[in-house]
Amino acid sequence: MRGAELLTVSEMAEADRLAVAAGVPSLSLMENAGRAVADLVEAHYAPAAVAVLCGPGNNGGDGYVAARHLKDRGWNVWVESIVDPATLKGDASEAFKRWDGETRVVTRARKADIVIDAIFGAGLSRPLDMNMGVLARTLNESGMPVVSVDVPSGLHGDLGRPLGEDCVRAHHTVTFFRRKPGHVLVPGRTLCGEVTVAQIGIPDSVLDTISVRTFENVPALWRDAFPWPQFGAHKYSRGHAVVVSGPMHATGAARLAARGALRAGAGLVSVASPPGAVAVNAAHLTAIMVKAFDGAKGLSALLSDKRFNAIVLGPGAGVGNATQDLVAAALASSAAVVLDADALTSFADKPAGLFVQLRSRCVLTPHAGEFERLFPGVLAQGPTRLDAARHAAQSAKCVIVLKGPDTVIAASDGRAAINSNAPPWLASAGTGDVLAGMIVGLLAQGMDAFDAACAATWLHGEAATRFGVGLIAEDLPEELPHVLRSLHSRK
Repeated sequence: MRGAELLTVSEMAEADRLAVAAGVPSLSLMENAGRAVADLVEAHYAPAAVAVLCGPGNNGGDGYVAARHLKDRGWNVWVESIVDPATLKGDASEAFKRWDGETRVVTRARKADIVIDAIFGAGLSRPLDMNMGVLARTLNESGMPVVSVDVPSGLHGDLGRPLGEDCVRAHHTVTFFRRKPGHVLVPGRTLCGEVTVAQIGIPDSVLDTISVRTFENVPALWRDAFPWPQFGAHKYSRGHAVVVSGPMHATGAARLAARGALRAGAGLVSVASPPGAVAVNAAHLTAIMVKAFDGAKGLSALLSDKRFNAIVLGPGAGVGNATQDLVAAALASSAAVVLDADALTSFADKPAGLFVQLRSRCVLTPHAGEFERLFPGVLAQGPTRLDAARHAAQSAKCVIVLKGPDTVIAASDGRAAINSNAPPWLASAGTGDVLAGMIVGLLAQGMDAFDAACAATWLHGEAATRFGVGLIAEDLPEELPHVLRSLHSRK
């Protein structure tokens, strides 16, 4: 999973400290950081007039280094500082002393073609003051390309949002060693623009000491655990997923989930159907089987066959006591369980009654409204969606998939991953049903619940991105083979 780690502001400071303790000069880290910023500017833009806005700390020091490297390469560069450079300390002071170009007070009078924002870094602890707020708004309204160092000034690296009303909106952000949560949480992801991670000399071994628990949801996180088909395997060895259907008028959601499970690689998939819905389900399904059941006792009898090793319940199920009973039957079985939609809302009045039944191989997939019903006040009280999902997972003792533009997958042991590849057109009816089915399809193949939820969420976003604008839920399973083929080629 190397490369997937997200470091908090304090963890990044510890990584710097450990690197210096291991013999890497701190000034070398700053030199490498500033050079990386200059390299990005040179790679993306033609030589032009560049204003480097420098702040009072090491972020400003990085800016002075970037300015020097661009000037040495023949660019028209000057520095605008928000403080008297004579007040700089440590490595930032040394970086200023090595800069032999023009330094002036920040001004809006001199127009640049490109701006390097090296004012404040990820650890900013207060909102931008009035003058800096005006500067941020001016930059955002100017249309000039902005390259931010570490994070756009005003953005907190842990929270992924500005601490006040104002924040620089960057076209590019260059960060160092690893991303931070603020680079992938919304709205930080949009404020950062395109994020480049530069390696500046911090050894990966420092991560062994830091024990990171937050990750970006990328294939490096779960690829080694992905259940690729093996020679000699057969459909029965790839698991049998069950999707519980709603009544006759509400069967489509279950079929979407079933198609997602099948495309995710489950060897067999069955739709467990109430008697009145058997005909409509059977008329629409081919590779997916239909199993009739009647009520909670019927579902328990069906799941007594241990070959049915994973089940998803909720899409189109209806809200009420009958669904609660079906959930209890599923959780009393030995199968891995995914609960979505109506299976969650049915416990809105007594979430504790659900939590006491849950176990490690359970995945809950709420959107924000469903999350609020199960964990009232947690989203509003927590500093971020990351904290809220982590709290919920530890309370419910299972895996939580808090869906949204920055879906968070959290495990009860404290691990969490933030997904960042979901396009806006994924916000469409039925796409969540497909995701629930994909998760259960991976669970049926024996994947760990956290890994299965992470993998399915990434594949879901990638399939939507590949299809593009105009996506509907039915398109997602049909894009999965292309995404899986590409992923397998990189294995």
